[in-house]
Amino acid sequence: MLALPFWSRWQAFEIPAGGRYREHRLCGGDFPRQWSGKGTMRRKALAPPDENVPVRHGTASPYATIGAMDSAPGSFAQPDSFPAPFPFVLVLLRRMADHQPGLVEDALRELGFGRAVMREANRRWQAMQRSPRRRAAVARYRSVLGPPESTATRRIGDLTCEALSWSVPLWPDLRFEVLTAPNGAVWNEWLVRAPGAPGPRLRNAADLMPWSCTVDEVARAFAPARPMEGSAPTRWRLAFDAPEAENGELRHYVAEFTWGLLQRMEDVRPASPTA
Repeated sequence: MLALPFWSRWQAFEIPAGGRYREHRLCGGDFPRQWSGKGTMRRKALAPPDENVPVRHGTASPYATIGAMDSAPGSFAQPDSFPAPFPFVLVLLRRMADHQPGLVEDALRELGFGRAVMREANRRWQAMQRSPRRRAAVARYRSVLGPPESTATRRIGDLTCEALSWSVPLWPDLRFEVLTAPNGAVWNEWLVRAPGAPGPRLRNAADLMPWSCTVDEVARAFAPARPMEGSAPTRWRLAFDAPEAENGELRHYVAEFTWGLLQRMEDVRPASPTA
């Protein structure tokens, strides 16, 4: 049986329809005009997000899709009111917040969402994951993310799979990739480098900054790397040897990834002389 390192086998679910907005319109006018010619969002300075609500219509966030909200005390925007792929991006960020809360806070500020909306998106995702009336895995991803940007047939050893990929906000050089078996089962779901996008130069441990690289890029740069079980289905761990800096001492590290993106590293010990 072919071993499939790093591959998570959990299943994701669509976020249901129906929210509590009185109106729904794009912040700042026509949404496509918010994109730069290079396919990245223009960034503007924003105030810190509120704990319970995302940034309201008319603020400077180029991502925000928030309209007028219910005026009931304590109410907040529902993530199912947002167009794809924003609810899914909030789910990605919720898991990353366990290790990189500062980066997630910056991302929420740029997107124009509050922390409570992120938590609600994740709660609904988890509830749909356990639903007995769930759809087939690929159908669920299509319903949450929309049509894939690309599809391709890929062979891994003796296995043939279909690779579907979607672009996601925040990371224009990455794609969210889902690998599926011929029967539609999901073999893996993670962030990978977009085709043609230059990857980071990974020469030593100092180059391994949070959110800078994917699990497969680290595995290639510091081969032979050893995959290890993560602390959750969406997490991977990778053990490898690398210089601590340019011309530095070779040391043994364990890196942890969430949804395939580097979150943190642990300096375990000096590398063995025979490594």
